[in-house]
Amino acid sequence: MKYKRFEEIPVWRQARKFTKTIYKTCSKTAFKNDFSLMDQIRRASVSIMLNIAEGFERRSNKEFARFVNIAKASAAEVRCVFYVALDEEYISQAKFDNLFEEITSISNQLAKFEKYLLETHKK
Repeated sequence: MKYKRFEEIPVWRQARKFTKTIYKTCSKTAFKNDFSLMDQIRRASVSIMLNIAEGFERRSNKEFARFVNIAKASAAEVRCVFYVALDEEYISQAKFDNLFEEITSISNQLAKFEKYLLETHKK
């Protein structure tokens, strides 16, 4: 499938929805009292979207794959912050599990997308 705009890419859409969830979570929990951690998770979640968009605009599958890989690394950063948030009791175990499941899904989609882009680059 050929996308005309990055906004059409399903994993970008999921990352956008996830980022909204992160912003809501940060504003409604003890996260809001830990500015540096809140800022870190917000920046990392936004970075997922930004890197997909930037890679798309490169117009080369090899370059796009590189940016998707960076987006995947940002997803890992988000997962790490969740552990800190859980340990500091900023979020409940149930919230952690829910968010962790969402970001893991995004990460898995990114891995598959990167693989696809690299395979189509070789052709």
